[in-house]
Amino acid sequence: MKTPLSFLTILATVTTFSSANAADTTVEMLNKRDDGAKMVYSEDITRIDVGDTVTWVPTSKGHNVEFIAGPDGFDAPKKSKNSKEVSISFDEPGIYYYWCTPHKSMGMIALVVVGDDTSNIEDIAKAKAVGKSKKKLATLLSQL
Repeated sequence: MKTPLSFLTILATVTTFSSANAADTTVEMLNKRDDGAKMVYSEDITRIDVGDTVTWVPTSKGHNVEFIAGPDGFDAPKKSKNSKEVSISFDEPGIYYYWCTPHKSMGMIALVVVGDDTSNIEDIAKAKAVGKSKKKLATLLSQL
C-alpha cells in the first residue's frame, strides 16, 4: 500500500510544482513603441517556457492577434477581435508566428518562441508574409 500512495504523493507534488511555475507574459499592441517603431507589438520576439501564457493587451484601437504558423500539429486559435485583450497558453515547443491582421503589411508581426525550440524555423521562414512583414520576418528569424 505504501507504493501506490507514495506514487500519488509524488505525482501530486510534480503536478502542483509544474503548474505553479507557469508564467504569464504581457505583450502590448502599440501604435508606436519607445524606439520609434510604428504599428508594432511591444516585443518582436517573446521567449517563454512550455505551459506559459502570453496575454496581448491593446493600448489603442484597431489591433489584434492572428497566428499564421507554428510547430507541426499546432491548431491555431481564431484570430482575436480588434481592440480586445487575448490570452493564449502554449503547450508545444517551437516558433509561433503571428501578426495584426489590419497592419500586417506595415510590418506588425512578431514571434513567440516556446522552450527555446527553433526546430521549425524553416517552416516559419516559408510562411506567408506581406509588405514590410517580409523583410521583418527574415530579420526576426536571423535573431534566433
